Amino acid sequence: PNLPPLAFKQNGKIVGIEADFARQLGKELGREVKFVEVDWENQIPDLLDDKTDIIMSGMTVTKTRQFRVNFCVPYLRSGQMALVRRDDLNNYALGFPMTPNGVIGVEKATTGDFLVQQEFSLSKRKEFSSGEQAVKALKKKQIGLFISDAPTIWWLASENEADGLAAVPIQLTDELLAWAVNKSDPELLSAANMALGKWQQDGTATQLIKRWLPNFQ
Repeated sequence: PNLPPLAFKQNGKIVGIEADFARQLGKELGREVKFVEVDWENQIPDLLDDKTDIIMSGMTVTKTRQFRVNFCVPYLRSGQMALVRRDDLNNYALGFPMTPNGVIGVEKATTGDFLVQQEFSLSKRKEFSSGEQAVKALKKKQIGLFISDAPTIWWLASENEADGLAAVPIQLTDELLAWAVNKSDPELLSAANMALGKWQQDGTATQLIKRWLPNFQ
């Protein structure tokens, strides 16, 4: 839980968009919700090993992941963005450069990490285990920018505005976020899709998302 505002810890409690959805899903299905903290690269392996039942952790739908898990109906359209020091914003006034200045920070095994490896292969890359670690490195000028999911970048920019950090308002990809379930559990997939479909129709989904992303349309 280190991707605010999707899933993160606040006063020792797991909160965020995904946490709210998880609790709502538990109520809808009449099932107890237990949050299991898993390193990002172990999310799918642990699901396949039946250590968890569903991944609700800001996961992007990709073709590679679809070979291993079943994704529910997407609940949010997102993409990758960059967090930089405000003094460097002018470097992006004419668009996003093919080779950005400085080391690029990423969270290991995320779509942001894959994007940097594929599209910015000439740039140096530094892996972090959380956005908070990357923010500290950015403030200390150990990296030039940090690339992650748009909701996380906007959140971190808001939290660290007074410390001179800002979001580059350019979305580098177009992605869909969804929950993932084991291919051997079609019943949970169907139940989660039915619940989400209901919430998308009656406005519950928008309400839960806007609690953390006020500008969500």
